[in-house]
Amino acid sequence: MAKVYKKTSGNESIALYLGKRDFVDHVESVDVVDGVIKVDPAELDGRKVWVYLACAFRYGSDDLDVIGLSFRKDIWVKRVQIYPVVGTKPANTPMQEALLKKCGDQGHPFTFTIDTNLPCSVGLQPAPEDAGKSCGVDYEVKAYIAKEADDPDEKISKKDTCRLIIRKIQFAPGKVGAGPKADISKNFMMSDKPVHLEASIEKELYFHGDPIPVNVKINNETTKVVKKIKITVEQTTEVLLYQSDKYSKTVFTEEFAEEIKGESTLEKTFTVIPLLSNNKEKRGLAVDGRLKDEDTNLASTTIIRPGMDKGMQGIMVSYKIKVNLLVSSGGLLGGLTASDVGVEVPLVLMSPKPADVTDIKFE
Repeated sequence: MAKVYKKTSGNESIALYLGKRDFVDHVESVDVVDGVIKVDPAELDGRKVWVYLACAFRYGSDDLDVIGLSFRKDIWVKRVQIYPVVGTKPANTPMQEALLKKCGDQGHPFTFTIDTNLPCSVGLQPAPEDAGKSCGVDYEVKAYIAKEADDPDEKISKKDTCRLIIRKIQFAPGKVGAGPKADISKNFMMSDKPVHLEASIEKELYFHGDPIPVNVKINNETTKVVKKIKITVEQTTEVLLYQSDKYSKTVFTEEFAEEIKGESTLEKTFTVIPLLSNNKEKRGLAVDGRLKDEDTNLASTTIIRPGMDKGMQGIMVSYKIKVNLLVSSGGLLGGLTASDVGVEVPLVLMSPKPADVTDIKFE
């Protein structure tokens, strides 16, 4: 059963109702943001009621606004006048009909269509000691009382506003392609034969929290010894709006003590599970958008469709699996003369599409 979310202004003149806070990007379209504003006109004093939906890139907490240390850039904004009613309104959605029964005659429906080229909600994890809003991309629905829709000279009191943060999310597609494969042959000094390494995964996409089998094939044609296998999952985050910043963070790493002697082979599957719960202390790690302090997961891979403007995405996230072999020369100096053989395969991490929820419950 779905909740209904309500926020009331400080002066209780307006109240914002939404039937959900997660809106799904289906690639070709995005769920319509449909809600209702309840308006008590008694205290409006000739002012109007507006509602806007904004997609914004934020950096810093709201508390820092007064000293100029916070940063906000609106990527996309739409506004509509709610009261007095102007023009013709589209037909009400089933969600709005249910909400209007709760609001009565003072309810006024509104509808927003989110552009398909806009980013999904994503944030960068603050350090444990950090407080306030972290860096990220979020969506806000805000109702407010004002004389004009967007007059920079008009100061709108907080008691004349009510707002809810929503999320634009994307689920994994129904069809998943075959997984990628990478291989390398590396020659060493004093050896005329190479070490062959191949790594692959069965599917191109895995769900958050699912075990990921990594298939590793090694053909050691040299006289050297492969001492161990190290598998790492890296998250690469590219921040595109306030500066050109790209960095990688390890979200999973494990070493496997597999010894492959000279002129021998190994074919084995290793399981990796990258989880946010094992990376709570890492500042700057990209996570899927949060609502308040609820749990989330590692950020889903950013899917760029043909024709999309990368600059509009705010934050882009990708993953790769790295498989490295530590190859030793053997003997007394084996550890001092060791070298790496490594390959990388791309990984797509996303959330599965849940069962559709159609019932509405007022709480």
